[in-house]
Amino acid sequence: MSSPAQRLGAEFVGTAFLLAAVVGSGIMGDTLAGGNVAVALLANTIATGAILVVLITMLGPVSGAHFNPAVTLAFLMRREIAAGEAGLFVLAQIAGGVIGVWAAHLMFADDLLQFSTTVRTGGAQWFSEWVACFGLVFTILATLKVRAEAVPMAVGLYITSAYWFTASTSFANPAVTIARGLSDTFAGIRPADVPLFIVMQLIGAACAVIVARWLFSADAEKTG
Repeated sequence: MSSPAQRLGAEFVGTAFLLAAVVGSGIMGDTLAGGNVAVALLANTIATGAILVVLITMLGPVSGAHFNPAVTLAFLMRREIAAGEAGLFVLAQIAGGVIGVWAAHLMFADDLLQFSTTVRTGGAQWFSEWVACFGLVFTILATLKVRAEAVPMAVGLYITSAYWFTASTSFANPAVTIARGLSDTFAGIRPADVPLFIVMQLIGAACAVIVARWLFSADAEKTG
């Protein structure tokens, strides 16, 4: 069994690599796409989905591979992680996300410290984040119930899909949202728009826990 320090380390490293992939692939895609936003988004999507499969496969046995405060909230609601450790997970995820963004900036010779100017606001965007995070957490909980070994692939495929079917391109992660506020690149979000994204993500995660609890309850199984 992993130690508390190892679990925090896995959350930090995993979230750092996730953000390096999100922001780095956004920069690379935007640079090479010649102004074609769809091509840039496709590059960003493939890299993000792929790295999630890799990271969850590698680090799932260590920490559960949350890499996301909304996922940690879900497991806290299910009483599968203690409140104290959940709080430390969130801090590690946020710190890892910031480091991952900075690593991407360094790799592409951009300014280390940035604030995004990309506006992402409005009812459609906020609802999209509710949908994106509900879907992500529900995917995790449902797949754990029916085929736990498929979680890495299921999460990677869900995010790959949700990049395209949500108006917000599926941030679905408060740590990712905070970190992307610190990058004035393709994947950025204006810091002023971050709080409501996070609120909707957390509500979506909580709703997914409630629905999954009902759908996969012992009573539902008996009467299904």
